[in-house]
Amino acid sequence: MDHYVGRVVDLTEPESNHIYNMSVDEARELLLEGSADSVRRIQGSFALLAKSGKTVRMARSLDRPMRYFLAKRQEGPALIVASRIDTIYEWLKLERLDGQFHPSYTRMVPAHYVVELQLIGCPDPDPVYTRFFTPLSGTLPADLDVIGETYISALAEEMAQWLQTIPTDEPIGICFSGGIDSASVFITAYHVMRKLGMSPSRLKAFVLDLGDGPDLQQARSFLEQVELSLFLEPIEADASALDVNATIRVVEDYKPLDIESATMAMALGRGIRARYPDWRYLIDGDGGDENLKDYPIEENPELTIRSVIHNPMLYQEGWGVGKIKHSLTYSGGLSRSYVRTYATSRYHGFVGFSPYTRPAVITVAEAIPFIALTQYSVERLYALKGEIVRRGVRAVTGFDMPVFPKRRFQHGALPEDSLHARLPFREAEYREKFLSLYH
Repeated sequence: MDHYVGRVVDLTEPESNHIYNMSVDEARELLLEGSADSVRRIQGSFALLAKSGKTVRMARSLDRPMRYFLAKRQEGPALIVASRIDTIYEWLKLERLDGQFHPSYTRMVPAHYVVELQLIGCPDPDPVYTRFFTPLSGTLPADLDVIGETYISALAEEMAQWLQTIPTDEPIGICFSGGIDSASVFITAYHVMRKLGMSPSRLKAFVLDLGDGPDLQQARSFLEQVELSLFLEPIEADASALDVNATIRVVEDYKPLDIESATMAMALGRGIRARYPDWRYLIDGDGGDENLKDYPIEENPELTIRSVIHNPMLYQEGWGVGKIKHSLTYSGGLSRSYVRTYATSRYHGFVGFSPYTRPAVITVAEAIPFIALTQYSVERLYALKGEIVRRGVRAVTGFDMPVFPKRRFQHGALPEDSLHARLPFREAEYREKFLSLYH
């Protein structure tokens, strides 16, 4: 097989990498020549591909997708790498290789792993997965004040790093609901900008208003209590214009909760873009629920509190590489579902950022001694997030942050009954709509 010529087609848009501490070329060299652990030194947002001979290595950060497809050719295999399934498909059509394609044949590079392939022809060897990010569990003391300050300090540091890479004349929007994640991100951004001598007048707290959703009142109440009401900017949208078919085309997935959330993100992005044609930068709080394990366990029959607490980064990565329930096509956890944020932002021309997805922040979250703090009580687990973030925000920023009960984005933009009336589909129907794009 040595006469085979492997071809690598990089459609990942290398210019979209946002790396703080080295060039993209230096990061690629580190990926190719260094150990997997050395990839952890790359700071920022990235989807990287490097090749030497028949060896290809790929790695990505949690906050962006990276997909690949291996096509057969007479002269040797062709590896096509992109952020989107449809980008791969369009390239295959141009090369008249689309007869080999099915969307389920594409593969997702899982977050926090180096994926190594050997382009040696047919049959293709399995990829080799090597972790580059393995935070330690339960190393912090069981002191909520210490945990909160450590957690929000890490958040503030990531916020500062990102803000210092943004042109000083650019406005910055926060996708805002007044919930714990978006509120802590907003307060931290406001605090860090003032500390760095930046004008916080660049900030806006954008809240989606579909007419009768509870988020607008919650957002208004939050900002009134911290005396920052001038930053609130409702983005009005017509609920009748919600288009689940457009959402599925953009996010290329079919999980109902993600499609519902992404449909709201599409409406918010469309509204911001219509009002501000040149707006570029948006911050969100995605990852906050995952970090502090704040999802209703009773809604998922696969989960128990023990499985949630004992499986590191379960909500970030799903059951993990090499497990039966790990999807090669989609990955798992936030590694899969962050596409609902990344793809909708990119579709409307925004550059997005969530500090909660950064390894330094996740490292602190994983160090929380959840067993000691909860004693396996579901109620204690649900109460932790608000306490940790509230105490941390007060210690780091000085703000006494009001904490409201957890509510999903889609249920804050529309009352839950109204949402289900407008998006009444089940997963099988969403999957059928997605697959129909490739008939």
